[in-house]
Amino acid sequence: MIKIKSEKEIELLRKAGEITRNTLLEVEKHVKVGVTTRQLDKIAHDYILSQGAKPSFLHYGGFPATICASVNDVVVHGFPDDTPLSEGDIVSIDVGACYKGYHGDSARTYPVGTISADKQKLIDVTRQSFFEGIKDLKAGNTVGDISSRVQNYVEKYGFGVVRDMVGHGVGRDLHEDPEVPNFGYAGLGPKLKAGMVIAIEPMVNMGSYEVVIRGWSCKTKDGLPSAHYENTILITDTGVEILT
Repeated sequence: MIKIKSEKEIELLRKAGEITRNTLLEVEKHVKVGVTTRQLDKIAHDYILSQGAKPSFLHYGGFPATICASVNDVVVHGFPDDTPLSEGDIVSIDVGACYKGYHGDSARTYPVGTISADKQKLIDVTRQSFFEGIKDLKAGNTVGDISSRVQNYVEKYGFGVVRDMVGHGVGRDLHEDPEVPNFGYAGLGPKLKAGMVIAIEPMVNMGSYEVVIRGWSCKTKDGLPSAHYENTILITDTGVEILT
């Protein structure tokens, strides 16, 4: 069931979103050659706690960390570890913060040192596909309108949109209805209503959209890099408000 949020709930979701966004900004300062994703995880963990919130991902379904840290061909759900980041890597950081029982959820992909032009293009297209997805979006549109816009933009550049992982509603639960795929047809799927809060998160592969999933691990099938960009948004009668 899709939940419409009250004004009080929206205020709490705004605060959760603000903390989530600022956590990523804090982590971004430390993404460089030689840093480990476990170190980035501690930075995120400590910052979230300092803001009076709790890490949404830690122990969620058994997940062992505050952030998902997905390097190069890891699409999502990478476990932070002690492997130093290397020149030319890209790393996707996905994080959530829970404030007074309400969640924010957001992700970015960062370059490590100097990266290749094709990796930079992948990051740029993935980010812009999110903004294409919400262009002119408002109550009355459908989930499929988002999905088709993301897919059409990404595939124009020859990249693959991941099918096996999707966006989702956000609220008191980290994952709520509706599912928000990054591929599909305009006009299909649930109708968007004012007060709905959803996470839109394009996951884009440099090559094929196919992935291999084993447990938490989700990697590209062809071993090429993948990028991730996510924001939690509020649907309004006149547009959208980005909460993260």
